[in-house]
Amino acid sequence: MDVLIHLFVGLHIVGIAALLGGFLTQMKAMGKGTARFVPGMLHGALTMLVTGVALVGLHQAEGHTVNNIKIGIKLALLIVILGLVYVKRDEERVEKPLFGVVGALTTVNIFIAVLWT
Repeated sequence: MDVLIHLFVGLHIVGIAALLGGFLTQMKAMGKGTARFVPGMLHGALTMLVTGVALVGLHQAEGHTVNNIKIGIKLALLIVILGLVYVKRDEERVEKPLFGVVGALTTVNIFIAVLWT
């Protein structure tokens, strides 16, 4: 079971990398006002959602305690991120503040995961 958990943690990190990497590649375009949500950002957010749910289930199946408040906050942030990226995915340009919110929420989600013990 540990191998499966580690596999899903790795996939979760790949999802984070896709989402944050997509954001970072559009930073220059954001400065010009031409940033857009690339498909990798949507796929990364979806990967994070699926692997995150699987990780919670696997940890509970192992009998580990899960901090439901932490997971709930991370899930809420991810749903906002996913909603914004999904709704605006086909637009040629995304407003700077909206694009910045996605990057900020992604970063906050990472720090919650790492620092909240």
